[in-house]
Amino acid sequence: MEDLVIRDADVVDGSGADAYRADVVIDAGRIVSIVKEAAAAGCQRPRATREIDAEGLVLSPGFIDMHAHSDLALLRDPDHSAKAAQGVTLEVLGQDGLSYAPVDDRTLEEVRRAITGWNGYGDDIDFDWRSVGGYLDRLDRGIAVNAAYLIPQGTVRALVVGWEDRAATPGELDRMRRLVAEGLEQGAVGLSSGLTYTPGMYASDAELTGLCRVVGSYGGYYCPHHRSYGAGALEAYAEMVALAREADCPLHLAHATMNFGVNRGRAPKLLDLLDRALDAGADITLDTYPYTPGCTTLAALLPSWASEGGPEEILARLTDPATAGRIRHDLEVTGSDGCHGVPVEWETIEISGVGDPALGDFVGRTVRESADLRGEAPWDTARRLLVRDRLGTTILQHVGHEENVRAIMRHRAHTGGSDGILRGSKPHPRAYGTFPRYLGHYVRELGVLTLEECVARLTSRPAARLRLPDRGLVREGYRADLVLFDPRTVASGATFAEPRRLPTGIPYVLVDGRFVIEDGRRTDALPGRSVRRTPL
Repeated sequence: MEDLVIRDADVVDGSGADAYRADVVIDAGRIVSIVKEAAAAGCQRPRATREIDAEGLVLSPGFIDMHAHSDLALLRDPDHSAKAAQGVTLEVLGQDGLSYAPVDDRTLEEVRRAITGWNGYGDDIDFDWRSVGGYLDRLDRGIAVNAAYLIPQGTVRALVVGWEDRAATPGELDRMRRLVAEGLEQGAVGLSSGLTYTPGMYASDAELTGLCRVVGSYGGYYCPHHRSYGAGALEAYAEMVALAREADCPLHLAHATMNFGVNRGRAPKLLDLLDRALDAGADITLDTYPYTPGCTTLAALLPSWASEGGPEEILARLTDPATAGRIRHDLEVTGSDGCHGVPVEWETIEISGVGDPALGDFVGRTVRESADLRGEAPWDTARRLLVRDRLGTTILQHVGHEENVRAIMRHRAHTGGSDGILRGSKPHPRAYGTFPRYLGHYVRELGVLTLEECVARLTSRPAARLRLPDRGLVREGYRADLVLFDPRTVASGATFAEPRRLPTGIPYVLVDGRFVIEDGRRTDALPGRSVRRTPL
């Protein structure tokens, strides 16, 4: 007797092919047989110790979140319903060039401070690792869903060069290359960068190319948050395409958006750039989330010169009136590189979370709204928040365009990624709603994608980018990372007003053949493990 048979499911297998009716049999964490049209054929039905009647439900591979910020959440929150309830069975961590390995004691403390707005400071975490392999081993103690890891280039630069705005010496570049190679050998799937975040933004193209050559030689991929999503967006995309091709390294463009007023309706220009590169032989994929606002930290908007040296130096500059005045001018007049070269519009910056509970009244309001309530300039409000919250404030940026979102998600290189920041009292709803929103809103309601197309973008296409030989498809012999959903009712429950509401229409989710969602409820199972790079 096998473990489980899922009867009469409408199988959307992740390949993009039409759905078919089948019984799917699972044993020891893998799909052992698929019996198509079993009931109609009148053949003997497979038997198992447990059966699920899937009449009216779609069975698909589990969804792969190509851009996740659950690096600490997976360790602190065994439940992790934010992702499990969406049907996510694998997340890719280490994004935007900043995460928690490889580090030494100094760098770990600096990184914890720098990305408190993404993940919290981590008082509740035992940081008992320093290497990439050590972090992956920590995940292997048991997590809700599987996780892969990108080596964060900014963290590597902080470890070797520090947080200064200067070129790496040849010796420092050699050490960074060795650290990247070690991380890949220990199981990382590639390299990420945050080129509007310090200290990663201080790297030249030559430095990045040197690191990417290492990544390509190991069969990994480069995932940049590039230098601009605003005034210089197209140039920044072109820079990354040229860099990856020079390094002979596959490229995956993180949260590939075209934001701010300067880019309204300009997605076709980006897609033409990518099509020309793909047709010329480039290996490129991208991910997006199905929403218009972005999400980051308030400190991320600051100009790079004001962020040099790390968190303590930033705070010192903010408390100096003259230097704070220069920062304000860059933000409001020039357009800082941290704000993608566009002068900040404070009415688009909504506070979504604070580290200090005493600042909770700011959450849910734009900076301009809070400033008006206090009778002061928006910059004074923003500066107060940055200093009092010690750079831990998270924000939503309402700067996207629906026509760009739809155009990019139709592209042949597209995959899904939540970019979900789980911290804050009003986080972006993409953290809890990305994947059901694709299925409910953009497939069923709007018809932007067919169901089969959409599932392929959330399953097999990301699995191919990650070079996973036995995930991303409903196939015999593949791992039983699976989701059952009702195509008539699946929907994101999360809204901007109530961003932590769980989705509807996803009654079952399996990771490695074990239920993490059963009858619509989270079980206590922790079957997830690290998913490590497949050697060439």
